[in-house]
Amino acid sequence: MIQAVVDNVCWQMSLDRKTTALKQLQGHIWRAAFTAGRRKAEFFADVVPAVRKWREAGMKVYIYSSGSVEAQKLLFGHSTEGDILELVDGHFDTKIGRKVESESYRKIADSIGCSTNNILFLTDVTREASAAEEADVHVAVVVRPGNAGLTDDEKTYYNLIISFSELYLPSST
Repeated sequence: MIQAVVDNVCWQMSLDRKTTALKQLQGHIWRAAFTAGRRKAEFFADVVPAVRKWREAGMKVYIYSSGSVEAQKLLFGHSTEGDILELVDGHFDTKIGRKVESESYRKIADSIGCSTNNILFLTDVTREASAAEEADVHVAVVVRPGNAGLTDDEKTYYNLIISFSELYLPSST
């Protein structure tokens, strides 16, 4: 029985499944590794300085990930940058909806008391970008090593960034 469960989990992971149950299981496994100090989350060098700058400017930062809220908190609480949970105003996972469904972005906006057109969503998945745009959310597609390639049409259609430092703060005037 145990082997059947392990085989099923490995199969789901090999297909990059985003099911809530799988992500919760991964979160429990991560908790053990992070709290024991065996793992630390790593962020690209531009991420934390940019997020600090946005926060200093009064912007709110939320995480919407297919990883569970628990896993998100573990990553931000046990990173190579230390505990940076204070940089995040809230967390969303697949309990709010699938990232490829526009209704999920509307639910997030309602939850944080914001109109969708006041949100910028950063992603490396164009299906998610399309769903967010359908909900009137602004989108930037982040191009990083290891991400899936983009078609020529996607490269010309989407606002692409390679670093968070490319995102400019709105003028206060």
